[in-house]
Amino acid sequence: MSARRPGPAPGAPAGGRSTGLGAAGVAVTLAGVLVNALAYLVPVLAARRLDADDLGALATALGLVAIAGVPGLGLQLAVAVHHARHGPSDTRRLTVVTAALCAGALVAATPLLVAALDLPAVVPALLAVTTASVVLSSRSLGELQGGQRFVRLATAMALLAAARYGGVIVGLLLGAGLTGALGVGALTAALAPPALAWLTGSPRRPSAAPRLTVSQVTAGCGATLAMLVVSYADLLLARQLLPPAGSGAYSVGTVLTKGALWAPQVAAVLALPRLARGDRRSRTVALAVTGGCGVVLVGASAVAGGLAFRLVGGPDYTALGRYAPLFAAVGALYAVTFVLLNDRLAAGVRWAAAPLWCGTAGLLTVAAIVRPRTVGGLVVASLATAVITTLLMFLPARGRPAGSPTARRTAPDDDPHPMRPGNG
Repeated sequence: MSARRPGPAPGAPAGGRSTGLGAAGVAVTLAGVLVNALAYLVPVLAARRLDADDLGALATALGLVAIAGVPGLGLQLAVAVHHARHGPSDTRRLTVVTAALCAGALVAATPLLVAALDLPAVVPALLAVTTASVVLSSRSLGELQGGQRFVRLATAMALLAAARYGGVIVGLLLGAGLTGALGVGALTAALAPPALAWLTGSPRRPSAAPRLTVSQVTAGCGATLAMLVVSYADLLLARQLLPPAGSGAYSVGTVLTKGALWAPQVAAVLALPRLARGDRRSRTVALAVTGGCGVVLVGASAVAGGLAFRLVGGPDYTALGRYAPLFAAVGALYAVTFVLLNDRLAAGVRWAAAPLWCGTAGLLTVAAIVRPRTVGGLVVASLATAVITTLLMFLPARGRPAGSPTARRTAPDDDPHPMRPGNG
């Protein structure tokens, strides 16, 4: 059966489609800015409220939540694709199991975390509450993304960020210390799942859609983990291969990489539901927007690389500005890779993230053989890895036909114009 290309929503006004998409893009972009701003504010405020030991412990705690919460990102991807194909369905059980496994892993690892990372014994339990809340909230984010309710998605992203980081910020401002701030953060994070579930709403009619499967969630988790590993591998290698000064300089450069990677991600967020429905034009548009953004950022880095390094790291790093276009190019290529990865997941491709794991293995192998000892040598190796990984992602992969019976969906139950992006 051939794939049907989605058409305009019945009754949608002329030009409303692009207008809705623009509003959706602005909303999601602003929500992303808020999320990153709150995440950045926590360590900035902690540096002024905690001693050095507690500051390091807080940074470690936030890192543990980010790692343990990776399955939540995979769950959101899987739920979004499933919803876009089949409409609303009951994903609560699998969501609860995923959240329980993530939180349980932190609790089970408490003795190891306390001994190896020198954390207070209560911290892993507090982190488990926060992690479970984030993973449970991922279901609502996926439902909103898959249903193309992007304005509500942006609102949900903002609410989750406020719940996840706002409590920690309040605790720091009140002088509650490390455990107090994390305790307040756990409490506010626990409020997020019911709030987002209310925002998402429930189907107004029973759904005959198939259940979301463990393999679909596993695929999303594996893809998210692969993307994080390949994009952070060079930073970890810098700690091993470069002298302390070089490692610090490389970490400054990776700020440009991450900026180029995440700046255009709104295109991938908006395109995913339509990719799940077999709309190849959305893939082309998302790649064009992402690639164009990357070209602009790389060009800007070439012109003002010294200024970029100075703004990020201070005047001591201005001389490294010649490497700025390389760092930006790495992030721009991985941004394109992320769009292609979403496309593979939406198409039901097996081993969708295999090229990313191959790229990571290649970078580790080259680093072990060549052992670059300079910032320039390592970033060139990282750039070569990004180029090869991106090219591999462009290769055709076998997936489920978008127009097959399992790839179709009904319109969202509460959306009279399901194909109009930006419906809030």
